Amino acid sequence: MNKVLVSLLLTLGITGLAHAAGDAKAGQAKAAVCGACHGPDGNSAAPNFPKLAGQGERYLLKQLHDIKSGNRQVLEMTGLLTNLSDQDLADIAAYFSSQSGSVGAADPKLVARGEALFRGGKLEEGMPACTGCHSPNGAGNAAAGFPHLGGQHAQYVAKQLTDFREGNRTNDGDSMIMRAIAAKLSNKDIEAVSSYIQGLH
Repeated sequence: MNKVLVSLLLTLGITGLAHAAGDAKAGQAKAAVCGACHGPDGNSAAPNFPKLAGQGERYLLKQLHDIKSGNRQVLEMTGLLTNLSDQDLADIAAYFSSQSGSVGAADPKLVARGEALFRGGKLEEGMPACTGCHSPNGAGNAAAGFPHLGGQHAQYVAKQLTDFREGNRTNDGDSMIMRAIAAKLSNKDIEAVSSYIQGLH
């Protein structure tokens, strides 16, 4: 009986932590400064700044914590999160997660190669398809913390893939999922899959 009770309490505690969420309404005001680069609703007009609108709350919160702690280096965000509390970060994540993301267009010349990589990977080299974590339509897996990719700027995606490949971005966990995958991508592969993702919805 004690084991059952302890298991139940642990489950409730873990579930409570897992579902702790920010307040999107409060986050809107707190995210005002973010709008300069990411757009007021999280749909950045500049291709080098990521679209945050519609991104999973868990993923956004992890990135905010990683940037604030220095586990992810983003030069443009240096010092911007320093004075924000955990609740502030949760509220900002909730706000951007509640917004609708926009979609771009893929370069028609790159669609076939990009789609083949996104949907089929490079199995002969041990690289799985992107769809396994990011879903066939690029919606990601919010519960698992896998980012929404569909509609994201090609320039931004290409930079992230290159950074993972070159070891300049390392906040993909101890399993190094993205570093292992990006290591198998050539520059032409990255260009093609990034373009395909920009038009994916």
